[in-house]
Amino acid sequence: MRNITDAATRTERADKGRILLTVARSAIAEALGMPPDDAAPIQADWLQEKGACFVTLKKDGELRGCIGSLEARRPLLQDVHANAIHAALHDPRFPLLSLAELEDIRIEVSLLSPSTRMAFTSESDALNQLRPGHDGVIFECGSHKSTFLPQVWEQLPDPAMFMAHLKLKAGLPADFWHEDVLIYIYNVEKYAEGDS
Repeated sequence: MRNITDAATRTERADKGRILLTVARSAIAEALGMPPDDAAPIQADWLQEKGACFVTLKKDGELRGCIGSLEARRPLLQDVHANAIHAALHDPRFPLLSLAELEDIRIEVSLLSPSTRMAFTSESDALNQLRPGHDGVIFECGSHKSTFLPQVWEQLPDPAMFMAHLKLKAGLPADFWHEDVLIYIYNVEKYAEGDS
C-alpha cells in the first residue's frame, strides 16, 4: 500500500511541477513577444490559492535572474506569472533576457512556506540554529532586508559565510550585528526543469 501512496505522491508532485514550470516559461515567452500558447488554459484549484514563490533562471549552470515574493499576497498563478517576467526582464543584476537566450534558460520555481521568526540571544546562537541545506533565511535590520533560498547553501555551506553574504546582499558589512536584527526562516518546494 505504501508503494502505491508513494507513487501517487510522486505523480502529483511531478504534475504540480510541470504546471508551475509551464506557467513560468509561457509568461516569459509572451513577455518576449512570442504568441500565446494555444493549449487549453491550466485548470488547477491550488493555483487560485494565495501563494509566494521565487522564480530562478539559470544559464549554463549560472544564475541569470531570480525574483520572488516572501509572503503570499495574491493567487499563486499570478505570483508565478509576475515573478517569472520580473526574473527575466527586471532583475537589476542582469541585462534583460533576450528571446535568443530563452531556449538555453533552465527555470526553477520555489514555493515558499510561511516564514517563522527565530528567537536567539546572539549571532552565534542564531548561526547554531540554522539548518544548512534546509532553511531559507530572511535577514532584516531597519530598512535593510535580504533573503537566500535554501538552494544557496550549495554555494555557501558554512552558516557564518552564508550569514555574511546575506548581510552583504542587504547592503551591510559582512561583520555587521545589532540587537535589532530579525531573522526569519522558511522552507521551499523546489521544481526545476530537467529534474525527474
